[in-house]
Amino acid sequence: MTDLDTAKAHLSGHSLCLCKDGAWFTDDGRGISPMLRLIGENRGLRGYAAADIIVGKAAAMLFVKAGIAAVYGKVMSKAGKAYLEAHGIPFAFGTLTENIINRKGDGVCPMEQAVAALDDAEAGCAVLRDKLNSLRNKA
Repeated sequence: MTDLDTAKAHLSGHSLCLCKDGAWFTDDGRGISPMLRLIGENRGLRGYAAADIIVGKAAAMLFVKAGIAAVYGKVMSKAGKAYLEAHGIPFAFGTLTENIINRKGDGVCPMEQAVAALDDAEAGCAVLRDKLNSLRNKA
């Protein structure tokens, strides 16, 4: 069983599962917050496989920034797929969708909007951190 298979197998009931060399851990945070937190903690994620509930371009950028080796998205956007392809990261998905929708269900996810015109994962990570902080401060 590959690390991606293991991550996918342990995703059920969680929002994110990361696996490397058969060892895995999960997170139940919402959206991109788990990956932003792990990156901010300087967790050594290079070479891990990731299974996530939703993979849009924002999540794909964070996976690239963290050095994730392979990605499974239960739902993956076309932009997320294209970003992973452009960075040579193997991926799989359950459902491919045009866009990632916001939590209200009435438009595109604000994280996706924030990185739509960006290509650099480092810049994307900074923009996403700022956007998440801004949304949290409004709440």
